[in-house]
Amino acid sequence: MSGAGRGPVRVPVGPLVAACGAVLLVVSLFLDWYDGRTGFTVFEVIDLLLVAGALVIVAQLAGGLGLFRPAISPSVSLGVAVLTLIVVVSQIVNHPPAAVGVDKEIGIWLALAGAAVMVAGAVLASAHISLAVEPRTAASPAPPRTGAAGGDRTEPLEDPPAGERST
Repeated sequence: MSGAGRGPVRVPVGPLVAACGAVLLVVSLFLDWYDGRTGFTVFEVIDLLLVAGALVIVAQLAGGLGLFRPAISPSVSLGVAVLTLIVVVSQIVNHPPAAVGVDKEIGIWLALAGAAVMVAGAVLASAHISLAVEPRTAASPAPPRTGAAGGDRTEPLEDPPAGERST
């Protein structure tokens, strides 16, 4: 099956950016949020809410890539991303009961960054910005190479026959 008959593949920028933020958010849950306590150990339900929000964002990317239909609406993903950001900010402002009186650690700040990137990606998704990528296969012809001076030479120079060499 050759890719010659197909056009360029569109990669949605917004969902891709948002999915990167979602991955950062999930990774942050494994790190310390409050003085030696990870996001998964300090929360009862909020950690599951954050993971569910991240999965919705990743599902939007998968739908945008055409892995399943119908794709999740950009307005739904924007709402989920904003809700995720609000939850993370609320945990920065108001510590959970298991972490009262302790310092904040790197995990909560990475979660804040991930949630903010999710919101930025969801805003980009609502603008429907995408990259066009044209797949190449082994049967596809390569574009012509140009020489050092910018000429249209497509083949390397060959040595002239022995009788025609200049000294």
